Amino acid sequence: MGVAASMYNANWPPKANWSVDDMPDLSNKVIIVTGGNSGIGRETVKALLNKNAKVYIAAHSQVRSEQCIQDLKAETGHQAHFLELNLASLGSVKASAQQFQQLESKLDALINNAGVMIPGSTLFTKEGFDLQFGVNTIGHFYFTQLLLPQLGAAGSSRVVNVSSHGHVVGQIDYDTIKDGPARDKMAPLDLYNQSKFAMVAMNSEFARRHDDKGIVFISCHPGLIVTNLGRSMSPLVVRAAGLLSYDSAKGALTQLYGATAPEASTANGKYLIPWARVGNPHPATLDPEVGAQLWSYLEEQTKNV
Repeated sequence: MGVAASMYNANWPPKANWSVDDMPDLSNKVIIVTGGNSGIGRETVKALLNKNAKVYIAAHSQVRSEQCIQDLKAETGHQAHFLELNLASLGSVKASAQQFQQLESKLDALINNAGVMIPGSTLFTKEGFDLQFGVNTIGHFYFTQLLLPQLGAAGSSRVVNVSSHGHVVGQIDYDTIKDGPARDKMAPLDLYNQSKFAMVAMNSEFARRHDDKGIVFISCHPGLIVTNLGRSMSPLVVRAAGLLSYDSAKGALTQLYGATAPEASTANGKYLIPWARVGNPHPATLDPEVGAQLWSYLEEQTKNV
């Protein structure tokens, strides 16, 4: 399939054959959704609550999260829980995982949904990483690594890494992850696509390394969705994109399928596209050499937190 056809297939898909009504009952399931207080994340949390899951909203803003929890309680009759998580600080990531480990002995699903898209070019994480790569990739890698014992304790668990179709035009230039001339020459959208390429490659490597541990790792493209992710883009671009986009409830569908559908239990290492279909990621994201190099880099950046 050519680039144009692939883009059309991923962003304007056929009618869904799976819906939130097909989700199984999730009583006694413990699930974390990063960035679960707005947009696709909020809709994901809402659907999980409606199926009786115990859901933690892992997010930076307690005020926004508590308001979201209150609103969702009114909408669903179920109470979500707040877990403080700032993915732009590895210290916060570690503290968040430790807090969760004090509260729960198992984790049935981790949905790495939070993301940053085209922020200011001068913005970096606390450790000095490009904000998009630091939040989207490094922060989620470290959070997942720390929670592997709880994921393993569930017996059969899922990790869903929310990427983007933009990953197909990405690659990883390790000289651009921190400030410097190489990064200065790279467009913000290219930095975003790079982080999303890395998320798919990271997911592939997690799947290879933990294939025998009962944890299913899935990456996905949620679709062309109207959210506040691109809030730093020009209003004209946002309005134009909105005319071609779907709402957040639709955007939550594919990651909900990956996290809950019984038939997705065989999708370890797969890449899902809208709506709840297996798609084809960039071939390089499946390359063991690419995955091993990325893994080595991510481990090095997080080893002394």
